[in-house]
Amino acid sequence: MSSPTDPHASADVAARVERRWAIAMVLLVSVLVAMVVYTGLHWAMMPPSRVETVDVTSLHMSGEFVEPNLGSAVESDGSVTVRLIAQEYSFTPQCLLVPAGVPITFRATSADVIHGFLITDTNLNSMVEPGYVSTFRTTFDRTGDHLMPCHEYCGPGHQGMWAHVKVIDKDSFMQMAAQAGNARRLSCVK
Repeated sequence: MSSPTDPHASADVAARVERRWAIAMVLLVSVLVAMVVYTGLHWAMMPPSRVETVDVTSLHMSGEFVEPNLGSAVESDGSVTVRLIAQEYSFTPQCLLVPAGVPITFRATSADVIHGFLITDTNLNSMVEPGYVSTFRTTFDRTGDHLMPCHEYCGPGHQGMWAHVKVIDKDSFMQMAAQAGNARRLSCVK
């Protein structure tokens, strides 16, 4: 039998404890690697359902992002959808008109490179990538004007890529939407 002061006994105990911890860590790392591989393969075969793609080569010719479809429109449930395109070095439309106190869905895409979408004094901040539709929702609490700069470097004209968001009262917006009818979308330009 070994005594408590036997150096070989304590070395054996330390070796067993270290071996157990090493096995536990190898198992933990193996599980984490397996999770990453499974998730990567699963998403490669079945991308998340909220990912929408768009063909940038025909963006202006057909589909959701044709020019007459850009800007703000009232949906059947009373919410507002704003569609816009980011492209070097502008947003189309250049000025967005939206109502205060109404749920708003922004749908944006890029015609060329990655752009940034940021509305000052709000929590709206996203990237707009070519080939994908970026969707975000918000409600503006009060009327006012907001700047909308591109915050993702997109080329030598990046610093001049700005748009404006004009938030007006709900009644004025709905009246303008009723006057415009289904023929066109609303923007700051009359």
